[in-house]
Amino acid sequence: MKSTSSRARPTIREVAALSDTSIKTVSRVINGVSTVDPILVKRVESAIKKLNYRPNATAGSLRRVNGRTNTIGILLKDIANPFSSALYRAFENLARVQGIDVIAGSMDEQPEREVELIATFIARRVDGLIIVPTTIDHGYLKTERKSGMPFVFIDRPPNNFIADTVVATNKKSARQATEHLINFGHKRIAYLGDNQEIYTAEQRFGGYQEALKAAGIKIDNRYIHHGVENKEEIQKFTSELFALKDRPTAIFSSQNFVTVEVLRALRQAKLEKTIALVGFDDLDFADLVNPGITLVTQDISKMAHVAAELLFARLAGKKTPAELHEIETIFTQRGSGEIKA
Repeated sequence: MKSTSSRARPTIREVAALSDTSIKTVSRVINGVSTVDPILVKRVESAIKKLNYRPNATAGSLRRVNGRTNTIGILLKDIANPFSSALYRAFENLARVQGIDVIAGSMDEQPEREVELIATFIARRVDGLIIVPTTIDHGYLKTERKSGMPFVFIDRPPNNFIADTVVATNKKSARQATEHLINFGHKRIAYLGDNQEIYTAEQRFGGYQEALKAAGIKIDNRYIHHGVENKEEIQKFTSELFALKDRPTAIFSSQNFVTVEVLRALRQAKLEKTIALVGFDDLDFADLVNPGITLVTQDISKMAHVAAELLFARLAGKKTPAELHEIETIFTQRGSGEIKA
């Protein structure tokens, strides 16, 4: 006699046979269709209990009567990145309350990966998508929208496509961070950030420029670096930066990966208590080093909450024009940004 653990899982066909009904009737009972004859419902439920049957949530024949699968897809830059992982966890917590499952994918700033993942998630019949966009043209999503798929963009707005969007106050907050350094007497302030084709990087560099211009400080291109392709590139730039006779007295790093490499370079050069540093995006160890790292951080919980509510509202049938929400950041002084020139 076979053990229970080695037996194949019971199928919907077996439930139909045992209850002397059709597969369609079993499917309607599982999906809670109220018009099924109560006598048939009892027979199907009894068969399900006897067989210990568990529905396959991904099977098209077992989709809920409202056409939903109670799943949403989330496309992130890189789920290993602290910002992306925190965003995912916040969405997971919010979705769980709604009885919704979350599936996620990483795009690694590859446009073709974004297109591929969206197609995969739609094929899996997700009810909606939350996207941290990578491509420069989201016009390809217009067909999917016509079919009823709701989209919410977070961290960056879409291009050539209008949809609900949630972003941080990137330019405003970067300007305030740079002004903070200026208020501590700094005039030679370096900037390190991501590729300027990326919305958040472009906005943050814009805030940096605005602050310097308002203070009458000339922008020195020797102090500016765009791109985070690899650690070696950042290390090379910081080495050259620190070797300058008129090296910067402060650094504004507009991305957490860059901030880590800048901090490493400062410590290796024994300049962490000499050159001021303000970073953008959170770091778990910011308060564990000496001096602690002064950071501008996005309110991930608030951003996720707003984005999730927008998506849930669309799923509930909301038809109003797309909304743009800018969420204020959090500025935390820990010492590195308060070093005087």
